[in-house]
Amino acid sequence: MQRNGFGHLSAMNKRKSCAHSVVKPTKTPRTDGKTHVQDEEEVDEEDGVQQDHSLSSLSAGDIGVIESITLRNFMSHHSLGPFKFGPNVNFIVGNNGTGKSAILTALIVGLGGKATTTNRGTSLKGFVKYGESSADIKVKLKNRGNDPYKGDIYGDSICIEHRISSDGCRTCKIKSKMGHVISTKKEELTAILDHFGIQVDNPVSVLNQEMSKQFLHSKSEADKYKFFMKATLLEQMKRDYIHIKQTKALTRDQVERQEECLKDLRQLFLQKKERYERLSSLDDMRQTLEEMKKKMAWCLVREKERQVEQLKEQIEKEESDCKNEEKLHLCQNKVSTAEKRLQDIQMKLSTLREEQEHLAEESNKMKEEIKVKTKAQKNQEVVYFRAENKLKQLEKEQCLLQERIHKISHGGRRSHETEHAQHLKNISAFKKQLEKLETESSTLNQEIKDKQQALFKGREEYDKLSMEEKNIQISLEFKLKRKKQLMASRSNRLKRFGDHMPELLELIDKAFGQGRFIKKPVGPIGACISLKDPSLAVAVESCLLGFIKTFCCDNYRDEKVLQGLMSSYFPKGSRPQIIVCPFTDRVYNVQGRGVHHPEFPSVLDCLNVENPVIINCLIDMRGIECILIIKDHARARKVMQGSTPPRNCREAFTAGGDHVYYNRSYTPDKEVLVKYLGGDPEAEIRLVESELENNQAQLLRFQLHLSSVKEDIQFMEEKLRSVIRACKKNQQCINEVKASITELENIEEAQAEGISSLEEDAQENEQKIELERKNVKEARDELKNHEKGLMNINQKYKDVKNKMEQLSDETEQLKEDQVKSETVCSNLDQTMKVLEKKFEDHQANIQAMRDELSIREEETKDCEAKAKEICPVRQQVDQSARSIDVEITRLRQKITTQESSHGDKEQVIREYAEAHSNYKSKSSQLRDLRKFIDRLDNIMIDRQDRYKSLRRSLSVRCKLYFNNFMMQLHCCGSMIFDHVTETLSISVKPPGQEKNNVSDMRSLSGGERSFSTVCFILALWEITESPFRCLDEFDVYMDMHNRSISMNMLVALSERQHLRQFIFITPQSTSHLPKSANITIHQLQDPEKVAEVE
Repeated sequence: MQRNGFGHLSAMNKRKSCAHSVVKPTKTPRTDGKTHVQDEEEVDEEDGVQQDHSLSSLSAGDIGVIESITLRNFMSHHSLGPFKFGPNVNFIVGNNGTGKSAILTALIVGLGGKATTTNRGTSLKGFVKYGESSADIKVKLKNRGNDPYKGDIYGDSICIEHRISSDGCRTCKIKSKMGHVISTKKEELTAILDHFGIQVDNPVSVLNQEMSKQFLHSKSEADKYKFFMKATLLEQMKRDYIHIKQTKALTRDQVERQEECLKDLRQLFLQKKERYERLSSLDDMRQTLEEMKKKMAWCLVREKERQVEQLKEQIEKEESDCKNEEKLHLCQNKVSTAEKRLQDIQMKLSTLREEQEHLAEESNKMKEEIKVKTKAQKNQEVVYFRAENKLKQLEKEQCLLQERIHKISHGGRRSHETEHAQHLKNISAFKKQLEKLETESSTLNQEIKDKQQALFKGREEYDKLSMEEKNIQISLEFKLKRKKQLMASRSNRLKRFGDHMPELLELIDKAFGQGRFIKKPVGPIGACISLKDPSLAVAVESCLLGFIKTFCCDNYRDEKVLQGLMSSYFPKGSRPQIIVCPFTDRVYNVQGRGVHHPEFPSVLDCLNVENPVIINCLIDMRGIECILIIKDHARARKVMQGSTPPRNCREAFTAGGDHVYYNRSYTPDKEVLVKYLGGDPEAEIRLVESELENNQAQLLRFQLHLSSVKEDIQFMEEKLRSVIRACKKNQQCINEVKASITELENIEEAQAEGISSLEEDAQENEQKIELERKNVKEARDELKNHEKGLMNINQKYKDVKNKMEQLSDETEQLKEDQVKSETVCSNLDQTMKVLEKKFEDHQANIQAMRDELSIREEETKDCEAKAKEICPVRQQVDQSARSIDVEITRLRQKITTQESSHGDKEQVIREYAEAHSNYKSKSSQLRDLRKFIDRLDNIMIDRQDRYKSLRRSLSVRCKLYFNNFMMQLHCCGSMIFDHVTETLSISVKPPGQEKNNVSDMRSLSGGERSFSTVCFILALWEITESPFRCLDEFDVYMDMHNRSISMNMLVALSERQHLRQFIFITPQSTSHLPKSANITIHQLQDPEKVAEVE
């Protein structure tokens, strides 16, 4: 049933090529209704104006016309041709038996026509000459013009060669102009004929003798109508339409029958579907499992590609990260600057030392000079005092001499003796008094020395106690401040690092929550670390003192934001330090560059730090992996400054805060207390309070002792002053006693001499006094000069001393700067080594990443190749490999569980697929057929209307042309078409019989009937198209008059249709034809008579 339906459908769709290409009439207005006798006059009036022949012009190159034809062993002829036809009119002239009709028959067969079409036989084997095995036909068609058929392949002509074997088989070769065989298929020949518009089975194109005779001798109007229908291909169109209607009816019946079968198929399909749907979930799971496997394969590729991209980004980031190199260059510049500064300091220190040495020498010289000048000044004082005492003594003696002279001159001898005795007595008393006073003076001088020494010691003790009191006072103030911080840190440990530190950290958290930081800063460092051994807090804090309050940022943008936040709580000069270093999740590997000692830990070993950023920062900036913690100072010096210091160790710290290098060490001036890294704040508060109490009690004791020492000093100073006063008084008494003794002795000597001698002595003494006065003046002047010189030298010495003290202060400051510079240089050297190591590690890391990238890319390619084996099309995956793997495992378990509870799945699927396919196919076919039938109904209605309009138009035009051609014979002719009864009535009235009612063709002579046939054929030629026309023996029954008219008509038509090719076959002479370049005459020779040979 199904096959029959499709067979009818294909038959409906078939179109014979001639049905579309033979009849190509001019476009005429569409008319409705039937064409019959009653509207004939109206039609004549309507279409009379359409006298122009709207033939479709072929190409300028006569495309499709016959160029030549050659025959061999065809029919009764051994060889004919080649006949080269002209492009317009061709006459083939010859007697009977010369092969005129053989040429026409060969043309039909050579262009693919059937044997029955020729009306010369029923089988092709009848065309093979008797006694020969095959016959050959060669037809050449022109292929020039604007629309050649495959002109690039065939060229300007197409050669069609047929070989007919004696058993009736036919082979065809289609060749190009160059003789190359292009095809041997009938389809190619059909395509060529369709392209050129050639129909060999159409009597309009090729009218042979039999067809002409049939038309001439036919007495039936129906036969004439059939001839017209066949010539115009309307008969073929009618048969096609009838066949389509029959096929449509059969198809509709089949559709109705198939609809009944479709119900049963639907019921079966629903049953199979219900059973299949029970397994559909299992199939969905299997399909999902396969999809998940594909996704898994491409997910692994995606992860590999992502790893490759991440590696590329990391490599690009690392290559563009010049931070380590910049830091190294910066550190090298800093090292150069620090070394230059250290050299400058050392040069300055050397200069200062030289200057100090020079000043020390000058100072020593000045000391010696001061001693000399002091001694000279004292000696001069002695000379001055002696001269002054001597002057006074001389003046006193002069007075005594004057008194004695006076007494001697006015007194008696008695009084002189009494006075002498009294003088002796007084001298003796004065000497005893002098001895006593000298003894007292010696005692007082010794007492002054003792008291001065005691006073010096007391003042030294007082100064020492004052310094200690000041230190205790400073320590007390520090401990009070520390206590205040510790009290505040009870509620918040962060207040150890500053009163505003908690608020700053809250502000950092808030800013991070707002997205102002790329990565949240870490700090302060002291708050992020704890100690494994609390007893090492002083050592660790001394080591990390500059980094306790430091913050760490990942990038410079975060640093800028953090500086802005700090400005709210810290002034510009006292803000915590910020270190910028990329945050990492892993602690640096310092196994090869860190210090390892069997007894003492490094600072890194002493710390408990959760955040690797803090550890990495301290490694970078402080080198904590290279610093040892040694509790005892002596042990630390022995370890660090021994013959072989520990490897990779550059410094050490003690439990007391001492800083020990391999060539020097520093001890703090005062006790170092734990400020930031203490464990229990309450214990620290108690410790600080205890220390405060001790310091306060100690301060009180010192203050009491200092007060007592001060009172003792004041008492000793008072005693010393009283002893000095007593000593001065005693010395004055000694001087007075000595003066009295001298005076009395001088008086006694003066009394012993005479008055004259006394006067001489007085005069001499006066001279001595004058001389002594002069000596006193000179001694005084000399003393003043000595005092002035001593004062000058003392001032110079004081200036030198001040300058030495200033140089000493500058030297101390430079020494401190030198120590700091050496420390900075050492730190910078270590930092530079670290940075060089980092730079090398950075480059090695980049190379390692490149190597890893190559490996990963190879892995990615392998993974992608495996994924393409699984699924050639890349899958878009938005899940992780882990989640896909979990899903695959779950689906496998679920599929296994469901498979165990179902039957044979393959059979169920196969039955469902068959039922679904059958139902879907049937329903689709029926739906398409219903749509096609409905569409075909509409098309057929339109086609019928078009067919009727075309039939009417062709019949009207044929009638008009026929009448025009008949008029040339002065005949009156008419054609009446009845499309309802399918008859054609042709009436011809010879000249002179126009009024005669008899118009039957049978009343005409043979010539008149032939002429009528020619007119009818010419009329048909006017309304149809073909590249060439063939007319066989059209004038066989005509007289010379009719034949001449027919010839003229044919020639005139050919001139109008000069692009058409006409082939006329006639046994008559063509000598009466006009000479023209468009007319080609082929005269056939009579065949050789073989009868005589026989």
